[in-house]
Amino acid sequence: MAMLFAACGDDDSSFAPRDNTVSDSDIVAESFDDLPVCSSKREGATAYIKDEKNAYMCVDGDWTLNDDATSSSSVTADETKQSSSSEALQSSSSEVRAISSSSENISAGSIYDATAKTLKDLRDDKTYKTVTIGTQTWMAENLNYAYTGVPYNYNGHTSDSTSWCYNNDPDNCAKYGRLYTWAAAMDSVGTWTTNGKGCGHDSTCSPTGTIRGICPEGWHLPDTTEWNTLFTSVGGKSTAGTKLKSTGGWFNDGNGTDAFGFSALPAGNRYDSGGYNYEGSNAYFWSSTEDNSDYAYRMYLYYNYDYALLYDYNKINGHSVRCLKD
Repeated sequence: MAMLFAACGDDDSSFAPRDNTVSDSDIVAESFDDLPVCSSKREGATAYIKDEKNAYMCVDGDWTLNDDATSSSSVTADETKQSSSSEALQSSSSEVRAISSSSENISAGSIYDATAKTLKDLRDDKTYKTVTIGTQTWMAENLNYAYTGVPYNYNGHTSDSTSWCYNNDPDNCAKYGRLYTWAAAMDSVGTWTTNGKGCGHDSTCSPTGTIRGICPEGWHLPDTTEWNTLFTSVGGKSTAGTKLKSTGGWFNDGNGTDAFGFSALPAGNRYDSGGYNYEGSNAYFWSSTEDNSDYAYRMYLYYNYDYALLYDYNKINGHSVRCLKD
């Protein structure tokens, strides 16, 4: 445990070379979880995992693995370095692992593979498709992480959970992902980070920076500006609905073209009363942008509309979540 906490600080002393085959400028760790934070001062640094004989490079805040550099047990870390350091930035797997930089909340992290276009959430080992549209990389499926951390009591209705499968049917979670209150989407209790803490119903907050919220490590809940960037990338808000909707599953032939691979499905809505509605006709996605103590902004797609909408709605409703890569 002491080593794990040391990894979250700025002191490199616990990662000094343990043998004479690696130079003093390299980082050597017993396991991936023991690597120090890939901070700006470590940009371009090389790190080695002793047991795995793997080499990593610190790139834009993440330790990037070069699969081609994996060595046999007889090869030293220095030999691994010599064969891989020049290739680390051109790794064919393009796999990036994200690890927590917080000594208070050590999360399981995530693995993003740009070649396979997948994101693995190590909290529950679920894997999602991803898509790059313009300058943004999005989950191409709705989040399906089971979360019960923010129960509510609102308008005479109570619940022990804040994420649900549509109609409480697990098959709908597999199909659509889960539906979350805004408080859950923002991680208002601070389970993983503190920049969305306190952001929930009947309160106002002033979050700063990107809001990870309920998203996997290295990803975040998009704000309205980022949703608008997506609309611009697909040709504008007036036709974004058609281009973002999936090619099947929408009521009355209201399917989209899915021209960019976003594949939005009509997952519907959950009311604070516990009722469900609009499966097959509507899709709602939370943003991290608050309007007031009761309302936050959501992105809205409708089976009969070509356009996409951004407008505020009651935070206590259950909506889908799409995460955006940091």
